[in-house]
Amino acid sequence: MSQAIQSVKIALPLLLLLLAAGFAHAVELRATEVRRGTNGLDGVTLTIENRADAPIACLAELAHWYSTELAVADAGATARVDLWFDPETGTYSVLNDKAENMPVEALWSGLAGRTYETRATVALTRKVGERPPAIDLTCIAAADRLRCR
Repeated sequence: MSQAIQSVKIALPLLLLLLAAGFAHAVELRATEVRRGTNGLDGVTLTIENRADAPIACLAELAHWYSTELAVADAGATARVDLWFDPETGTYSVLNDKAENMPVEALWSGLAGRTYETRATVALTRKVGERPPAIDLTCIAAADRLRCR
């Protein structure tokens, strides 16, 4: 291989790397303020009556990649979950063990152990400036899915 081709094979990737570095943006890491407690929030109770023949679980999607179990109700039992609503933003939250507000993107209930595959989504009213009503659901198993109304 000629000396010129060898030099281009080395120089070209380095040149491309230097050009790409000019377009890169530094990420500034800084502390974010996390809302704590319930001041300014309206409490909204979610009640789920389980009329299925098996336990059900209620989960919240807190980020597009993370969900957490909020409650489990055995067959014939009822579960209650405290949700918190911010009337200024329309955001629902649950509190973690440090009383930090964890915004809820979505809620669902499903048969325990297969909650996502058998899920029934829970509708959340998100009208800014209006206090939402309590959410009272009765859930039954139907066609390998949970149905909640």
